[in-house]
Amino acid sequence: MSTLKDVESLGAFLKSRRDQVTPDAIGLRTYGSSRRVPGLRREELAHLAGVSAGYYTRLEQDQAGTASAQVLDALARVLELDDVETAHLHNLARQAGRTGLAEPPLEHPHPRVLALLDSLAEATPAVLLGRRGDVLAWNRTGHALLAEHVDFDAPSALEGRPSIPRMFFLDALTRDLHRNWDELARVHVAYLRLTAGRFPNDARLANLIGELAMRSDQFAQMWATGEVADCTTGDMHLQHPTVGTASVAYQVWLQPDSPDHRLEIYTPNDVTSADALRRLTRRIAGEGSGRPAQAPERRTA
Repeated sequence: MSTLKDVESLGAFLKSRRDQVTPDAIGLRTYGSSRRVPGLRREELAHLAGVSAGYYTRLEQDQAGTASAQVLDALARVLELDDVETAHLHNLARQAGRTGLAEPPLEHPHPRVLALLDSLAEATPAVLLGRRGDVLAWNRTGHALLAEHVDFDAPSALEGRPSIPRMFFLDALTRDLHRNWDELARVHVAYLRLTAGRFPNDARLANLIGELAMRSDQFAQMWATGEVADCTTGDMHLQHPTVGTASVAYQVWLQPDSPDHRLEIYTPNDVTSADALRRLTRRIAGEGSGRPAQAPERRTA
């Protein structure tokens, strides 16, 4: 079984970010000396952050225990981390000393988000995603837009639900659907890293990352960059097997009742794409409408 420490740690993240910062970028004089590292040396980063070189080395080797918020903020400043990267750095630091993984409870969509999804009807494609990118529910247009080759009722399975990260890296039809696959794949990897920092003991998440790293060279290469980012808005350029070329914007609606879940809404970017979505909606209407596919309600004794 993979562990999140195998695929992500404070030290690994610090090193990946240190390699991205050149002395010239931060105005550090090197006096023409030859360098054997792509970015800052450990001692240079330590000096600029106001910590000893020995302490920083132990941090990067995951041997220093917990680090204070002040030290982490100083490192983030020198490494020029954005807000999301800084939050991830703090999340990783809080993992120090934690061992073992736990099997998380199965995820269930909240009735209020299902009501919201239902209210969108079929005119607006929408998909409800769980913590690890599993599809918890979708309306028929969302299903047809992103995964019409997958059974519409698949989210009801609980075990073996459609996994968007798995589909992106392991499913050829999903790859062919996205004309900007590389851009979107990097977003998925960066968001998985952010999630890994938030939930360091999630065994399912650890296994997912380990599986993708072993089965997809491209995932492994993207993971090795150390990129971390939130996933809130963006564009998907599609070559859809039914309605042809389309470009849609996605936006994420966070759910107060279940903050780990994300409702993704897709809207057309241009007139041609709007027409493609209308044709998709008309085709679905012709096949007969239905309520969103969802997990069965949890029963109480």
